[in-house]
Amino acid sequence: MALETPTWLNLSFMEKTLRKSENDNLIEVIDIFSKPATNKGDNYVSDMFRVIVEYSRDQSGRKITEKKSVVVKIEPTLEGVRKNLVVQSRVFNTEMLMMMDTLNKMNKLLEPKYRLSGKGMYVQRDNPNLLVIEDLAPLGFRMASRQAGLDLPHCILAIRGLARFHATSVAVCEKEPNQKQMYSRGMFNSEHPPEMSGFFIQSVKHLAEEMANWPELKKYSEKVAKLTDRIYQIGIEASKFSEDDFNVINHGDCWVNNIMFKYNDDGKPIDHIFVDFQLCVYTSPAVDLLYFLSTSPSPDVFENNKDILFNEYLSTLSATMKQLDCKTQPPAKEELKASMKRRAVYGMIASFTALPLVLVDKNEVKDLDEILSKDGYTNPGYKNETYKEIMKKRVPMYDEWGLLDV
Repeated sequence: MALETPTWLNLSFMEKTLRKSENDNLIEVIDIFSKPATNKGDNYVSDMFRVIVEYSRDQSGRKITEKKSVVVKIEPTLEGVRKNLVVQSRVFNTEMLMMMDTLNKMNKLLEPKYRLSGKGMYVQRDNPNLLVIEDLAPLGFRMASRQAGLDLPHCILAIRGLARFHATSVAVCEKEPNQKQMYSRGMFNSEHPPEMSGFFIQSVKHLAEEMANWPELKKYSEKVAKLTDRIYQIGIEASKFSEDDFNVINHGDCWVNNIMFKYNDDGKPIDHIFVDFQLCVYTSPAVDLLYFLSTSPSPDVFENNKDILFNEYLSTLSATMKQLDCKTQPPAKEELKASMKRRAVYGMIASFTALPLVLVDKNEVKDLDEILSKDGYTNPGYKNETYKEIMKKRVPMYDEWGLLDV
């Protein structure tokens, strides 16, 4: 079903938005054109519209006409599992805080050379909750192919960006320690509604059932099935904040769909930017690193280039923290490796639950209401051949590490 443009998303709404974000009360909106901003499966927890606005403004005593493209991101209003999950988990509030406060401060530390995100232009906190943000498409940013996985040049750009994201968050938290408390929920939290844990529980149950039919992995299916009811609690433990760790504000949902790239004329990636900040959480950067590495690189990069990416991350993190005069010391290589090893089960959970969403065929994509329907969990991604091939390699590895016995 195509997403209907809400009636309130009209000329006067866009006029109010532009006047506020541009700090110019003489702006007059002439016309708007809106359409859904994402395809099914690109965004699971909000409704998004791309709005092209034609407007006039006063410049040195004469009227000029301009055009601007923005994205309006709306908390779900249609009743269902998805709405319950998003509203009760307050993930939309997290994104509002990030876009209108924390990211502005983080971006200022890197400008003009780098940007971590688009600009938050306007926020509405009720009826419905929404964000108006700069559209990154006219700036040349677009999504990479989620099914193919990111090759090494894409991964290096993304991991350097992640290191800058983490480093600037340390600098902001040093100046404003209350920022740490603002991001305490993330993806795994006992305060989230049952729909959140339900997604992970149903995913792992589904995987165990599928694995029982895969000759190479059949012997592991019982172990995976036993993890089902505890999987969300295991995620809570694996992502928990610890005073003894080096900590940052994590993106929290750092996978291929939430990373956009810019390309040169030869089609090579030259820049990147993050989107979707609903699951940001203050804890060890191991959380973002494990999630990204388990969901986003191509199988070749995952198997052969993890050390390159780890070293790129650490050198960019250290250099950026030094440049920003952070008082906190960046973690030593051994320290970060140890944190990733302690939390390794987080990467396994991402492989079990998020990776099937990444690899699902475009024609088979389902939204959250369909995935978690009362008729039982369905995600065609588990039957995907690429997913099976990846899991044939990863599940024995997880078992060897003792992760199937946690």
